Amino acid sequence: MSRPTLEAVKAQARALRQALQAQGTVVSHAQALELVARQHGARDWNTLHARLALANAPPVLSLGARVRGEYLGQAYRGRIVGLSGPEGHRQVEIALDQPVDTVRFESFSNWRHRLRGTIGADGCSLRRTSDGVAQLTVRMAPS
Repeated sequence: MSRPTLEAVKAQARALRQALQAQGTVVSHAQALELVARQHGARDWNTLHARLALANAPPVLSLGARVRGEYLGQAYRGRIVGLSGPEGHRQVEIALDQPVDTVRFESFSNWRHRLRGTIGADGCSLRRTSDGVAQLTVRMAPS
């Protein structure tokens, strides 16, 4: 069973508050959040909030992690062999499973075996192509 999102448990708290109010029991939004947190097995709202935020956070890139994405419009799969810098401005180096051709002309090729770039927290490079698309995208590959 998947964990609910923060939005879903907040909606549960609003619904609970409205249902109790319809029966004549007035509770604050904070009290409703605390009740919903206990329904989900947490001791209080702050604990549930932290648990859900962590569980629903995107996976963190690490050395050796399997990744996939696009580089200059070409799909790739590979493994992270270099990683530095703070979150939101990370330098990443990826060893590709199969080389990708970064040139779109039939008469010329430029096969890349490794990719390097600087990516933001969204996994997209800060550099863009002439049409505004991120040069490099990096996502965790499914296991």
